[in-house]
Amino acid sequence: MSALAVLPLAACTASGPSAEPSPVAAPALKLVAFDSCAQLEKELRAAAEKSYVAPPPLPGNARALNGAEAASTPDSGSHSGTNVHEVGVDEPDIVKTDGRRIVTISGGVLRVVDTAARRQTGKLDLGLQAFGEPTLLLAGDHALVLADGGGISPLRDDTRIIRPGNGRSEVLLVDLTGGTPRLLSRYRGDGRLVDARQHGSVARVVISSSPDFQFPYRGGPQPENVMEDDRGSIERAPMEAWLPSWEITTGGATTRGRLECSAVSRPESYSGLSMLRVLSFDLNATALGDGEPVAVVADGDAVYGSAGSLYIANNQNWRMNAAGTDAGRAAPPDGTDIYRFSLPPVGQPLYVASGKVPGRLLNQYSMSEWDGHLRVATTSWTDDASAVRVLREKDGKLVEVGAVEGLGRGERIYSVRFIGPRGYVVTFRQTDPLYSLDLAVPQKPRVTGELKITGYSAHLQPVGENRLIGVGQEATAQGRPTGMQVSLFDVTDPAAPRRLDQHVVPGGSSEAESDPHAILWWPANGLLVLPVADARADGALALRVTGDRIEQTTRLAATDADAGPMRRAVVVGDVLWSVTDGGVLASNLSTLKQVGWVDLK
Repeated sequence: MSALAVLPLAACTASGPSAEPSPVAAPALKLVAFDSCAQLEKELRAAAEKSYVAPPPLPGNARALNGAEAASTPDSGSHSGTNVHEVGVDEPDIVKTDGRRIVTISGGVLRVVDTAARRQTGKLDLGLQAFGEPTLLLAGDHALVLADGGGISPLRDDTRIIRPGNGRSEVLLVDLTGGTPRLLSRYRGDGRLVDARQHGSVARVVISSSPDFQFPYRGGPQPENVMEDDRGSIERAPMEAWLPSWEITTGGATTRGRLECSAVSRPESYSGLSMLRVLSFDLNATALGDGEPVAVVADGDAVYGSAGSLYIANNQNWRMNAAGTDAGRAAPPDGTDIYRFSLPPVGQPLYVASGKVPGRLLNQYSMSEWDGHLRVATTSWTDDASAVRVLREKDGKLVEVGAVEGLGRGERIYSVRFIGPRGYVVTFRQTDPLYSLDLAVPQKPRVTGELKITGYSAHLQPVGENRLIGVGQEATAQGRPTGMQVSLFDVTDPAAPRRLDQHVVPGGSSEAESDPHAILWWPANGLLVLPVADARADGALALRVTGDRIEQTTRLAATDADAGPMRRAVVVGDVLWSVTDGGVLASNLSTLKQVGWVDLK
């Protein structure tokens, strides 16, 4: 287990958590920050030199899949919310609604639709310079737009670079008053956007940055002095190479800043290659500040948030282990690091603990905080056996207190869902075992039941008491996918989970398989909506979940052939809105008959 050095605060006494700690309360200890910039520079330089003389990186994308998956709960009785992991903790997505309006973002343009007038009231080209698909959060009359600037740098054969280079990620505060969006502030900072979580009006944004080293160009791969050249480049790099910078533009005025050494904390071991920083932005503010950054020398790929905690996991896909490697092949990482920040109601997050678990996480759903414990589901790097481990915070460490191992040997995890004291894990290779777990006693987690069926569920969605919907792929007995499937499971009996019903779209697929933000579950009338694509067309699939059955399957399609595929669906009052990049389809919530179309120009 990875340990962290701890130091008592001047006015506090260092201690471990109580028997039943509050997940929101700040602990009476502080992880050690670096004593000075000189110490930070010395230790980062030494760690970076060690990392940069490792064997060459594996080809391809070094960045792990960011699990921005989520579960569904409506924000209120009159309109739906984004499908999120934890109730009350919002997640960035491409569509948001507060009931009065629908806010979408596509191609760097933010648009606002008035749901009562059923028309677009305004749009704003954000002038983004970042990569990928921007997302947004919403509170009051303000939207917070997040755009990833990290990208993936090309890897030359003659370098030792094993992490993505820095881009400039962007955070924008937009005023939506009157339905006409107006840019208030723009934050641009070094690094790639990992993810964000919002509780109340406060958003916590996680960015990972790499040091900016200038390596000499080499005419051929693997010159004899490559290690010396790399060490020399690191030795000559200024301290600022490690400390990310940013600029904030508000009302035509731009201010600049750089991370201070005093804001950086350290785990016991680290590579010196990446730095995570957590920024805090209040969406009710009239302008953006620097986000009051808190940082840790680490990297991260998956973010899980509760009301009182933010967990960042690093699957270490990029790490090289010099021992046991040959011909450029890297040994598997030794586990997944997890870092916990406590989230006070106001003020900066506090970095409080870290730990390590064997294997790799699938995504954010692989983590869940409950009753003072963190449950983590992982798959081994070597034999594809999976496990669920229960961790508890003690003296700055996330310590394992219980584990159940040996799930799906020779298979890997395809989906995970933790619901209170119970857990569900799907593994797959040729068939899909759905495992039911009892986690009520953290020290003695155990498997209670198993259901083997063909195909797999890529996401598990709660749809009422003791009911789960699985969204994934049907498959042959040999494990070959044949089309999208929606399965209804009864988990009333922990010893005998059952599939009650199934709907298959032959040859079909859904964005919801990889991003559950695309799922709408509206419990008031048992409506399940998700995008689907097959040989027929792109559109939205609307299903009614009634008792033990999946009924009334309806395909919703845009009236404009150039509108693009359905991406999201939201409910406002008695209208179901299906959103594409080119327009929004309005349907009666009960009959699913079209009642309007809003062209997004």
